[in-house]
Amino acid sequence: MSVLKRMIPVVMIAAPLFGVAASSYPGMNSMTSSASPADSDSVSMGTVIDEVIWVVGDEAILRSDVETMRMQAALEGVKWNGNPDCIIPEQIAVQKLFKHQAIIDSIEVTDAEVAQEVEQQISYWLDMVDGSRERLEEYKHQPLSQIRNDLRDEMKDRQMVQKMKRKLVEDISITPAEVRRYFKDMPQDSIPFVPTEVEVQIIQQTPRIDPEELNRVKDELRDYTERVNKGEASFQTLARLYSEDPGTARRGGELGLVGRGTLDPAFATVAFNLTDPKKISKIVESEFGFHIIQLIEKRGEKVNVRHILRKPVVSEEAIEKTLARLDSISDDLRAGKFTFEEAVPAVSDDKDTRLSKGLMSTNMMQTGHTSSRFRMQDLPPEIAKVVDTLQVGQISKAFQMINQRGKTVCVIAKLKNRIEGHKATITEDFQVLKDVVQNKRQEDLIHQWVVNKIKNVYTRLNDEFKDCQFEFEGWIK
Repeated sequence: MSVLKRMIPVVMIAAPLFGVAASSYPGMNSMTSSASPADSDSVSMGTVIDEVIWVVGDEAILRSDVETMRMQAALEGVKWNGNPDCIIPEQIAVQKLFKHQAIIDSIEVTDAEVAQEVEQQISYWLDMVDGSRERLEEYKHQPLSQIRNDLRDEMKDRQMVQKMKRKLVEDISITPAEVRRYFKDMPQDSIPFVPTEVEVQIIQQTPRIDPEELNRVKDELRDYTERVNKGEASFQTLARLYSEDPGTARRGGELGLVGRGTLDPAFATVAFNLTDPKKISKIVESEFGFHIIQLIEKRGEKVNVRHILRKPVVSEEAIEKTLARLDSISDDLRAGKFTFEEAVPAVSDDKDTRLSKGLMSTNMMQTGHTSSRFRMQDLPPEIAKVVDTLQVGQISKAFQMINQRGKTVCVIAKLKNRIEGHKATITEDFQVLKDVVQNKRQEDLIHQWVVNKIKNVYTRLNDEFKDCQFEFEGWIK
């Protein structure tokens, strides 16, 4: 697990805010070979001779832009719903329309936002090549510093496009009456199907770690610090060999530029107080384990550091004692000595659920809402396996699992509610139906905006696109 408090999803395709269409793949233009004819035997299939194939306002779309997007889409396994020779350049052109309007409307993108986007993209590419900086540089034919520089303008454009789309739809609101009207006459087979969902309460306890084990881990970290200070090994090498944060170990422990709010608080305090890249921090304990940290750079409100994470190992004896203690509590709950809701604040050490009487919840990425309803596949696997055997109101025996912070914990679970899969109804699933209507309104507005924008912007296409069936009318004038 990472020291990051939450993982920020990285989207390689700059998709429209609403819908599934793909956009350009920032930063991949350098994949197009510039080899001379003499090097033709080694030139990849993606090599093209550049030319302007489409003009939108004063922005040109090059054939290499299209081929770059095509290659990256193939790498990502993207399936095109139609002819990619028509779809890809149109999607690039649409993004240029949004960028043009963003400039007119003075949409601002901060350096911090761009930096975060750049680091997320680089992290994604590094993961694709098993964390090897050298392999990424070889693939891109550039040093990592140049890759970062080339990405900044493109990521700024992406941010501008996204903000422009959000601005266009920000005033859309949906009333209950609109939701009812929308679904009143809809055919049954078009009404959304809501899959089976469950609500789950948990009580969690973390087994105690033996003092000897804590000392062992700290001694290891002190040894790493000493080896770096003596010049016997680099911090990056030790991180690759020994760090137990898989997300950064392959990159020599490097996090990339991040803000304070995305880090574990204890880790952030130490990381942001570092001033000398040659010095290594004292040992810091976070909710993920124990770390030593080395500064790489500070940039505004962002910091980039390397770290080595070591996690103390919980003994089997400690796990068994905790499981036995929770099983005793579970027996008392079934006997009615106290309620699950009463037990949570007194017994559970899970800070994410203690204040909600043990009720688990999740943030819905699409809507921004918090929900206590989970599809079975969205629950942690160990909890899903147990919950699948319970009836509503039943309490499980104690079991162990690895939580989202990478720690071994012991848990008892209660199935609070199960909502079987069903066609959505206004009374039971209003929010689901409201989101459908709102997304449709937003998609319609975005589509009409693009059509209107095309009418008022100069466009020129090569003859090869004259027979394309485009999503938006008006390109060919």
